[in-house]
Formats: sequence, structure tokens, C-alpha cells
Amino acid sequence: MGLSAWKLAGNNRWALRNNPSSGNLHPTESYLITSGINNIVAGVYHYHSYLHCLEQRCTFESPPAAESFLIGLSSIHWREAWKYGERAFRYCQHDIGHAIATFSYAAATLGWQVEVLDRCSDEHIDSLLGLNRQVDFNGAEHEKADVLIQIHTRPEQQAVNIDDLISCAQQGYWQGQANCLSPEPHINWPLIDDISNTCVKPQTESLHWQPPQLPELSACTSTAHATTIIQQRRSAQAFDGISTLPLHDFYRMLDCVLPRHNTPPFDSLNYAPRIHLAIFVHRVESLEPGLYVLARSANGEKVLRKNFNAQFDWKKTAGAADHLTLYQLANGNSQNAARAISCHQDIAADSAFSLGMLAEFDSNIDDKPWQYRQLFWEAGMIGQTLYLEAEAADVRATGIGCYFDDSMHEIMGIENTVLQSMYHFTVGTPITDARLGTEPPYTHLKNS
Repeated sequence: MGLSAWKLAGNNRWALRNNPSSGNLHPTESYLITSGINNIVAGVYHYHSYLHCLEQRCTFESPPAAESFLIGLSSIHWREAWKYGERAFRYCQHDIGHAIATFSYAAATLGWQVEVLDRCSDEHIDSLLGLNRQVDFNGAEHEKADVLIQIHTRPEQQAVNIDDLISCAQQGYWQGQANCLSPEPHINWPLIDDISNTCVKPQTESLHWQPPQLPELSACTSTAHATTIIQQRRSAQAFDGISTLPLHDFYRMLDCVLPRHNTPPFDSLNYAPRIHLAIFVHRVESLEPGLYVLARSANGEKVLRKNFNAQFDWKKTAGAADHLTLYQLANGNSQNAARAISCHQDIAADSAFSLGMLAEFDSNIDDKPWQYRQLFWEAGMIGQTLYLEAEAADVRATGIGCYFDDSMHEIMGIENTVLQSMYHFTVGTPITDARLGTEPPYTHLKNS
């Protein structure tokens, strides 16, 4: 969650981070909860990205014994709302998904594994992170609980007892005061509060879904270290509209978004995939331009076939591995359609391919409205996977948060809300702006 670089343009200077964020606004706050590891006193810590340090919020007096530790994530909706208005809620949820995937990859570089604790209620997270301590947030923008994830430092590690940690937090010593981001009066977006209140998660039973057995991923063509790829990740601002993506890289990118055992980031989830990809192929080596679909589960394929345009071809893509359920629905130039759907942005048409992420919608939110947030998280995790795979393939990616979902649904033949467009994305060869300079991430600390 730390800084990855500083960008310079004349007298202007701004930071980039390892975790993607809509508009580089970063509404996501991260916390460490530990029973005491590596000389870190047991308690709750807030991560300060600018200073790259842990700020102690709570000290546990009698912590339970535990080898693993937790990460808590929350969102300050105002960080997105001041710019994007009502769209801020979904952008914050995308960023939670980006962050979950970021932690998953970072843990994997250490031989560790991440597990999303899907059973926890928002009330649990509020209590554990101290977000319900009104005295600590007087005058500051509201911070909403999102998710707890456990970091397993060895296989078959025992689950952390959340109730014990909450008791420690309630009896612990708290310190610190949240700062105010915007002293002037805020623009009120009541719909964000309505959605947020509707999507509050109660405590639920743990899920135990296991991914299917899939072949190992094909070899990555990059020789760079994982940390290099993670830290060089950028959002492309424009694509050249000419270059072709090698077919091997295209297939590997899609293969990487399928859940596999012990493979980040989707091994962190205990439920089956709910998001599938409608892909506009523009410039992929040996692949006919047109509209394609990747079903990320067998049940998902059934839902897609039932709700898509009945005239689609559903032709299995030649050369793709059998387990890669990639189908060509229609051939032809789809650049204008991709551009129009993505708020008329050229980045969706000048790329090698762009895509829309379609969620199994009604079946997931009808009686469990909190899963609305989780659909965006899963989409954000797919986005972070494509970001890193693009970097490894020596190209670049960009998340597209502005799109016309009705237009997307019309193209796909979707006439209801069984499926819903949640996030769009595009991958291609970037145009580099030579006017921008780059500095290492923590030069401001070394120079101070």
C-alpha cells in the first residue's frame, strides 16, 4: 500500500502507489492487527503511506497467542466523492478489490498466503479497527469498514479468533486522532450513504468453496522480479493504436484471472467466481478481431449463454487451452463499440483489447445486499491481475470506471439484471509522455 514512485511535471509533483486507485485518489485505509510479532507490540496499527510507517492506534494488554496477523481495510468515501459524486461508492469498492489483490501478491513474494475473512460483520471490523470510536473522528470524514484479511505465514495455519481480538481492542489503550481532509463544507451525496447503509454486512457462516483443478499457468515471458513488476505498475494514459499483443501473452492474462489453488490473488477468496469477461479484441496476434467472452466458472457459462443474444456464435477459440473457456461471439471491428461504451474514451479502442466485467448480479444481491460490494471487489482483483500481467508482458493497462452499462447490456443482449456490468478495462502498448520525470518513492524522507 506504499508509494511506488514520484512523478514530476515542471513544478508539479505527485506520488504513485503500488495499489491502483481511481483518479489516484486512494480512499482505502489499511490497518495491521497483531498479537505481537517481530518486536511489534500487540495491538492495532494504522499504515501511513507517506511516512511509510505504522501508527499505533491501540495497545492490547493481554493478547491471544497467534502466529498470523490480520489486515483491515476501510474506505473514506469523501476522497472519491469530491471528484466523482455518486460514482464514488463503486470506485471505493474497486479499490478495495485492488488492495486485496495487492496484499495477495505481496504476501506471495514472501511465501505467505492471504485469506479474506468473509464471515466477519462490518460491526466486527468497526470494533477491531476503532472506527466506531466517535471521539477519535470528531471533525473528520467518516471511515467505513470494508474487510478483514488474514495473512497465513505457513500452511494450515490456525484461524485467528476474531472475538478474542475484539475483546482485546475494547479493553485496550487507544490513542490518536483522525485528521480532517476538507475543512470547507462538503457536497452532500445522500445516495452514497443510502447504498452504504443498505450494504452493511452482518456476521455470516464461513464459506468453503474450492477452485477446480487447473493446469499450471504457462510461463511468464518476463525475467523481472515480482517486486519490480509490482512497483513499476502504472495506468496507461493513451495507447498507440498500432501495436499487436502476442497471442501467448493474451492467453496468459486471461488464464491468470481464473481461480487456482495456491495462486494469488483469487486463492484468497472462499467463494466461486461471480464475474465474467466480455472482451473486445482489436489487435491480438493471430486472433480475429471481434467480440469474445471468458466464462470464469462452469455455472457462469450457463448463465451467460442463457442471457446473451441468441444470435451469438459461441465458437471455441482455436489455440486456447481446453480449460480456458474463451468463445468468439461475433467477428468484426469492435473499436467504435468499445470506445462508445467506455464514455467515448479512445483508450478502449486504441488498445490490443478492452473488456467489460459482467457480474452474476440478481442471484448474489437479492437476499444478501452486502455482496454488491464484494462483486466490485472481485472486479477490482481482476483489474489488478491484468495490471501486473500487462506490465510483465511489456505493455500496460488501465481501469475504466466510466462506462455506459445500458449500452454494454444492449450489445450483449442482456435484457434484465441477471447480469450487470461492474468495471471496464483495457490493455495495450502505451504512449509514454516524455515530459514527465520520475523519482524513487521515498526521496522525500531521505531528503528531510
